[in-house]
Parts: sequence; C-alpha cells; structure tokens
Amino acid sequence: MDYLIKHMKYHNQLSIADLMGKLLAKKIKELALPLPEQIIPVPLHIDRLQQRGYNQAIEIAKLVSRELHVPINLNGCTRIKSTTPQFDLPATERCDNIKDAFEISSKMTARHVAIVDDVMTTGSTVWEISNALLKAGVEQVDVWTCARATVS
Repeated sequence: MDYLIKHMKYHNQLSIADLMGKLLAKKIKELALPLPEQIIPVPLHIDRLQQRGYNQAIEIAKLVSRELHVPINLNGCTRIKSTTPQFDLPATERCDNIKDAFEISSKMTARHVAIVDDVMTTGSTVWEISNALLKAGVEQVDVWTCARATVS
C-alpha cells in the first residue's frame, strides 16, 4: 500500500486514486452505515496544490462520490496555513504543525459529513478538520481513509 500511495502522490499516478476510491466506496457500502450529506476531501494549501498539480484526496473523493451518490463539497474546508508535510515530522510535532490550518466556510449547511483522505497516521489532520467542522455546526463527522499508517 505504501508503494501505491507514494506513486499516486509523488509520481502523478492518478489511476491509483481511481482504484483507491472504488475500493473505499466498496468498503463503505459493505459496512452499510448511514451516508453523509457531503464528502469533504482534505484540502491542500494552494502552494502545495500548485506544486503537485492535483489533490489526491479530491481524486479519491470523486470516485467515492460517484459510487455512493454523495456530493463533494470542495469549498467547505480550506487550508489557510501552509504547513510542513506531516510525513516529515515525528508524531509529537504533528498536532502543532497542523493547528489552525483549516477554515470552514460560513455556508456549511450539512449536518453529517465525511472527511476523505488517502492515509491517516496520527489523526492530527482529520482531528483538526473535525474540530473546525463541529465548531461550524456540523453534528457528525465520519473519517474515510484508504490506509492507516504508523509512525516509527
């Protein structure tokens, strides 16, 4: 899985995002949980987005959205702080790195959303986004990721 994620993120292999999105959607269907009103992909800061050329979380979310018939909200959450890539940091520094990095749109009307990302390690990023969403009035936040990693 590590190989696939690295190639998707850093070698422009977007077909891997398609595969991951389809597999994630299949797993969510199997779990038969109540679906959210919206999918919110973890946003990249504009600088990183311009550098990479795409957001892998959006690419995965597109397939999940299509398979589950849940709309994507690309404007509901914005990354307002450019941060050091989390994979470069030890677990103890990740929370501070990502603190206050996200802003939620004042037009957020959904009460149940799912955050979509490629991989979760410590959970610092989704924790920060979830807290911001809850403060904005969202009542339930699900976290959907393709992989779970550990920090050594």
